[in-house]
Amino acid sequence: MPKNLILTCMLLIGFANAAVAQYGFSHEVGVIAGPVALQSDYGVRSDFETNSGNVGYGIGIIHYLNFSYKAECNCYTPETYFNDHFKLRSELSYNKTNLQHYGEWVDGNPNKLWTQQLRGMRGSSSITNIGMQLEYFPLSIRDFSSTIGGWAPFISLGGQFSFYDPEAYSTLGELGTPLTTPVKYAGATTSEGGTVWSIVGSVGTRYKLTELSDLMLDFRLQYYFSDWVDGLNPDPKIYTENKANDWNVWINFGYIYYLQ
Repeated sequence: MPKNLILTCMLLIGFANAAVAQYGFSHEVGVIAGPVALQSDYGVRSDFETNSGNVGYGIGIIHYLNFSYKAECNCYTPETYFNDHFKLRSELSYNKTNLQHYGEWVDGNPNKLWTQQLRGMRGSSSITNIGMQLEYFPLSIRDFSSTIGGWAPFISLGGQFSFYDPEAYSTLGELGTPLTTPVKYAGATTSEGGTVWSIVGSVGTRYKLTELSDLMLDFRLQYYFSDWVDGLNPDPKIYTENKANDWNVWINFGYIYYLQ
């Protein structure tokens, strides 16, 4: 992803937040990090070894619009259900996962060419995401803000625009030849990047650490509207086990600071 594009996106978010801030919102900023499991065309679906083996990492910076509090006057906004139960989260994040095949087909007869080819296949996917989520807190945000040691569970839903950069190769040699590539993946691999929209949903909780800071635990599912994010896309009409688009599971831990 070009650096100037990242900067432009960040500036646009910043200007948008600055514009709405004059109407009585406050701001929160934070960082997130944690393990990411990419659910892709590598391995076997619902296989523990696949899910535990194809795990990478994710990091990000986040920003919140807090509708319940006015930073400029150090006071609460007019009490409404929306102000006391919703926050708008914007995010710039990055995750990377190294990939390979696991499961029964890789554990088969080592003398078979198919098994050797699967064992030799490797890949990775680096993904940069930018987007927003609307977070809903079933408990009062005001009560949580004034209770050190308190908890604030939440759920969220939103969308992101993602830049992906996959790599597919084989330890047996150049990928794409009959010697190195299983028939299933012939003509169905790429190391070229692209862009894709995704939908994001999460459930988590905050813990009030101090008056101006929270800790956060967030369990996220992100579904990409493409099957090329991992660099593989076998024909879904023939190989129906790979008909789903790529998606990931991200458990992230965060620290959030309230700007005054």
